[in-house]
Amino acid sequence: MNTTASAHDLFEALNPSEFAFTRRAWVDAAPSRVYDLISDVSGIGRWSPDASGVAFDPGAGPWVGAWFSGRNHRDGRQWSTRSQIVRADPGAAFAFVVGGAEDGIVRWGWTCRPQGRGTVVEQSWQLLRLDAVLGTTRGDLDALRDHMAGSTETTLLSLARWIAETPPA
Repeated sequence: MNTTASAHDLFEALNPSEFAFTRRAWVDAAPSRVYDLISDVSGIGRWSPDASGVAFDPGAGPWVGAWFSGRNHRDGRQWSTRSQIVRADPGAAFAFVVGGAEDGIVRWGWTCRPQGRGTVVEQSWQLLRLDAVLGTTRGDLDALRDHMAGSTETTLLSLARWIAETPPA
């Protein structure tokens, strides 16, 4: 194993903005229904292959400033996160930052745009700052981004399938 890192691989030289993506899917539901589903963070575990046990703090809900907790798992490891909602535009956009708005590490966002009789849902992920907990080399962070992109694709497909199979309440 080569322990000498090239200059482009040094942790301190990496730019967090290079680690981001957006994925999209069409779902057979109005933007308002899609928004209601994704902004109810307790439902994330229905679709995400990596998240479970997600719940708002007592008295909190899907509004800017609210906090929630969740459990994540990947490669046999489990950990808990605290996240804060940073955008809540009913029927249009929802976003939160893992670690909170002030010093968060990752921003997750969704947008809902009507198309035909349904909605194009876009889910985005953006690394906000470097932190060794996520990886210490470009390879680590590329692998994390690629894993999260695959997880997002699974989440969007699962959401679309769930909407198709579950009538509105």
